[in-house]
This record gives sequence, structure tokens and C-alpha cells, in this order.
Amino acid sequence: MKNITILALAGGLLAVGACATPMRRDQIVTSGSLCMPVRFDIYFRENEARLTDAADQAIDAAAGVLRTCDVRSIQVVGLADATGASEANLSLSQRRARTVAQALNAAGLPSPVFDVGAAGDAGATTAGGAAEPLRRRTEVVVDAHPRR
Repeated sequence: MKNITILALAGGLLAVGACATPMRRDQIVTSGSLCMPVRFDIYFRENEARLTDAADQAIDAAAGVLRTCDVRSIQVVGLADATGASEANLSLSQRRARTVAQALNAAGLPSPVFDVGAAGDAGATTAGGAAEPLRRRTEVVVDAHPRR
């Protein structure tokens, strides 16, 4: 009898929930703007600081959205894997960061908001000593807001 009562109660709650007034779009979607803080990565081939076609496309797509925003800051940090000497990896990560910042600027984002840095190969290996090839990238963090 307990099972029947619980099932009846659960069924009644489902029926009441199904009859609830649906939410309006403006209650669900709080912002129609794509202008918000965002983070994305741009990947590179091993030992290269030149943008790939995919990286160019990603930068163009991001800049296309961000050009309509109030961009307050853009942090670009170049990274490198653990292959090679640390000094060479720091230089490579600096070149990667400059390449991405220049491409974003050429795509229409304002240069005064850029903070460009490099981490080299710091943190490029796991605790077990394995190399992290996904460190062949530049991290981009954009503080963007809708224009007023």
C-alpha cells in the first residue's frame, strides 16, 4: 500500500509540474550579447610561432565577435612544451604570444588593452615527468562587456 501511495504522490507532483506556466525567453536567456569575459587557446606546431590556418580562423572568429564589445583587457600568455632548452622555450613562447597579439590587433582589437607575457616551458611536464605537448599554445583571456 505504501508503494501505491508513493507512486500516486509522485504522479500527482509530475502532473502539477507539467501544468506549471512555462518560462518566457527573457527569463531563460539573461543576455543577448556575446560580449562577456572569455578564454581561448591558440595552438601551434612543435617549435613554431607561426599561426596555422585553424589558428587564423579562430582568431578571426573571436575578433569578429569582440570588435562589437567594450574590450577592457586582453591577456596573452605564450607557452611551450619541454622539448629543448628552457631559454629557447621561453623565447619561443614569447614569439607565440607576440604573434597572437599582433594577429588580434590586425583583426581590429585595440592594442593598448594587450598584456603580453610568456611562461616558457615552466609546468610543461607532469608530476611523473611526461612531456605535455598541449603546451604548444597561447592562452588568451579577454575581459569584454557589452557596449553601453
